[in-house]
Amino acid sequence: MPRVKLLSAIIAPLLLLAPGATAAQRPVLEISSDTVLDPDKPYGRIVVKASGITIDGRGAVLLGAEEGDPKTFTGTAIRAEGMSGVTLRNVRARGFERGLHVSDAEGWTVEGCDFSDNFHDPRFGWGENGRRGGILLERVRHSTLTGNRANRVWDGCVLVNSSDNVLVGNDFSHASNTCLSLWTSCRNTIRGNTLSHGIRIDPGEVHARDSTGVLIESGSNENRFTGNDCTHGGDGIFIRVLNGWVSTGNVFEENDCSHANNNCIEAWAPRNRWIRNKANGGSYGFWLGASDQNELVENEACGNGHPDGPHNSPHLPDGGHAGIVFMFGPSSHTVLRGNVCRDNHGAGIAAIGDLDRAGPGWKAFHWIAEDNLLEGNRWGIYLHHADMLDLAGNRFAGNAVADVHDAGDVRGLRIHAAAVGAASPEAVLAGPTSLIAGQPGRFDAGASRSPSGAALAYRWQIDDEPFPERAILETSFSEPGFHRVALTVTAAGRSALAWRDLYVVDDAEEIGTEWPAAAATAVGWSVEDPGSTVAFSIDRTISLVGAGALRAVVDPYDGGRVTLRHDLQGEPHRIGGGERGGGRERVVAWIAARNPNVPAWQDGNPVITLADAQGRTIELRPERDLLAAPASTESREGWLRVEAPIDGGDGWVRSGEAISDVTRIGLGFDSWGAPALDIRIDGLHISGGEQPAGE
Repeated sequence: MPRVKLLSAIIAPLLLLAPGATAAQRPVLEISSDTVLDPDKPYGRIVVKASGITIDGRGAVLLGAEEGDPKTFTGTAIRAEGMSGVTLRNVRARGFERGLHVSDAEGWTVEGCDFSDNFHDPRFGWGENGRRGGILLERVRHSTLTGNRANRVWDGCVLVNSSDNVLVGNDFSHASNTCLSLWTSCRNTIRGNTLSHGIRIDPGEVHARDSTGVLIESGSNENRFTGNDCTHGGDGIFIRVLNGWVSTGNVFEENDCSHANNNCIEAWAPRNRWIRNKANGGSYGFWLGASDQNELVENEACGNGHPDGPHNSPHLPDGGHAGIVFMFGPSSHTVLRGNVCRDNHGAGIAAIGDLDRAGPGWKAFHWIAEDNLLEGNRWGIYLHHADMLDLAGNRFAGNAVADVHDAGDVRGLRIHAAAVGAASPEAVLAGPTSLIAGQPGRFDAGASRSPSGAALAYRWQIDDEPFPERAILETSFSEPGFHRVALTVTAAGRSALAWRDLYVVDDAEEIGTEWPAAAATAVGWSVEDPGSTVAFSIDRTISLVGAGALRAVVDPYDGGRVTLRHDLQGEPHRIGGGERGGGRERVVAWIAARNPNVPAWQDGNPVITLADAQGRTIELRPERDLLAAPASTESREGWLRVEAPIDGGDGWVRSGEAISDVTRIGLGFDSWGAPALDIRIDGLHISGGEQPAGE
């Protein structure tokens, strides 16, 4: 064991000044062995220089700025980089830009520390303002934070690329941005923390500028939040998807998110579960937009949207709000069971599809709502542009307008008489996730179970089309594209869901995105941006068409348009535009891209270029950014089909010269920022014209 240093007796005469000294006058203390601080002496900054040590502050204070505007505070009180197995306890730090910053480490224990009154900016407007305030963990794993405080700061605690950590019993309340935020951080346990009053708002202001108790962003998956106080925030819990990188598989249980200025719980991501949470007294209880495959069980969403309380964004008719609303984004494959929605100024539960005046582009699709209590609302359940819904066992009382309200374009609504005490069945679906156009597909629900012993009924639908109600569905698709395959099984009035995200792909020879298993790299690919470096490979683990997909990792990326170009192997690809192809020739590709920047894409993506041997080019530019606003929400984590007519049109603008032989294809991508990009391209080909030889 390293020898313990008691700084008051050993090094205090060298490193400590009078209490009135400024932070700049206090020397940096480098610690490389077990150390006990003197609680009667003020310290400056600490740098941890060794792993496996213990630092016991015994209540000692690290002082930065002792006066002034907290948004001007600078420096980090305690910094550790690459040091693991450190125990830090009973230290206080204030007057810094950041209290504790640990990076590239594991096995830390931080307990009983106070990082309050560091960087704080309640007057800041909308947008990001750096990772500042209490605690910042970057690339930290298997660490534990217990009994710490960080109040009156910008961010109480931020986890960036930090996974498998445990946060228990901390108080990160009263933050001007977030009490706790997770960025690309997975499998963390967040239990029994005070994450309340995460709010930044001026008197009389309507919205709270995205401030929140908990913010979850950019691929933060499989975290578990239990028993946390997330009350009185801008939002209570906010799963935000500003860059298209969704956060999934998170479980939220018995958290109190009530009294939010905006939404007690707001989420825009698929496959998260909400169990016995409280979402009362906000503008909305749950606002779940673009939240497919979510499950809500036994939550409270009561008293939301009232004129004498928070009532921002009244999007339902007559200035209405809701206890639970799915709106402004798809909500496919949704389950709500046993929730209490009482006394909301609007709907108890609202399932709302696309409200575009040109016609709904999507529906609230494939729902189960069972055993919910809907009492004292304007509408118990409010439906608009909704399809394939099964309701059973819901209890209604005192809803002023209607218990179940059809606001228009509601199809496939079934209300079952559920047997008392009957258990829900289990829906099991076996079937493909991809098919070649024209190839038959078989979807089998025969392994579904009915615990009650009652007969199972099967209900199938693919997109807008219902199919015969039997255990096996067989069908084919003539055209490539994305489809939602939905199955509901019902027994004794109770239902369960299963589904497939189905990709139908072209039967065509790929250009540059398929190579023999013996190929060590992707042949013929290069990059046109001299400021960026791209590593090309054929990925055989994540692909859609054939046995592999092109993977391009752009790192470093200079922030401009980076064009991935492929020089065709063998003979050129002959095209004729309107003369030879009758205007039907198209460049086709499936793309899966990840951009961690917030916001993500800019200036139209992807831009496709075709060139001949003489260097003459055609540019095809989408009229809207297909990556920033994909045709389906599933494309955010799956595959996006891009189909660009070589003659332009159908949402594409053509420019350039006339060419007849394609020797090079380029796909260009442009991000707002300059983080590393991860791009996969599969099934690249030109439909129509003459196929190239030798690819």
